[in-house]
Amino acid sequence: MTHLEGRQSVLAALQARLRRFQVVLLRQGLHQEQVQDILDAAAANNTPIRWAAREELDALTHGATHGGVVAICSPRPLTTVEHLFELVDRATRPPLILLLEGVDDARNLGFTLRSAEAFGASAVLIKKHLWDFDEVEISRPASGAFERLPLVQIEDVAPLRELQKRGTRIFGAIANARRAVYDAPLAEACILVVGGEKRGISGAVRDLCDQLITIPTVAGASSLPLAHAAALLLGEAARQRRPNS
Repeated sequence: MTHLEGRQSVLAALQARLRRFQVVLLRQGLHQEQVQDILDAAAANNTPIRWAAREELDALTHGATHGGVVAICSPRPLTTVEHLFELVDRATRPPLILLLEGVDDARNLGFTLRSAEAFGASAVLIKKHLWDFDEVEISRPASGAFERLPLVQIEDVAPLRELQKRGTRIFGAIANARRAVYDAPLAEACILVVGGEKRGISGAVRDLCDQLITIPTVAGASSLPLAHAAALLLGEAARQRRPNS
């Protein structure tokens, strides 16, 4: 079992119903109306509620910023590649998928998931061998997106080839590409690839890209952090997908 902390994280997990919950702990002294949504969601899941002292919650968590809400639960199960294919096949609008290569910070991943959900991403892909994150550190900055957004681990490029066969184009973001992101056709079914700040996009994925694109910056400026680059790419894709764009 693991734990989640913070009202937003716990509520999103209860509503998503992907985890098995042992108990939700609420700090003694909280007014019921402050956590009524938590109580309702726990009741709908048949999850026990226990009121606990602040000291007990502090001892379980990463600090005192849990807001008086902690859940003891199973880890968040990830979406399988097979389920991803089903989502793509059943999609009523062109899928928008984000592939992250080289993300090594849990909070950056959390912020990126939050942006991905906000801009309408269908799923986020991440290399399986890179997955070694503390779920609490992902969950807090993700503001619920970690529970709701399909998150898929891939071991190699085979799933990417299969998605291409299903009509999905792959756009890799690199520093010196000739085409700007604003000129790429991101309203169609696509995968946006963002590389890590240390090594960028791997050769295997770059060879598979249908097109390489760049985010124009002022001359001399350093490259963008992964979370920011992903947000800009997703934001441009969302802009192009607006009905009147």
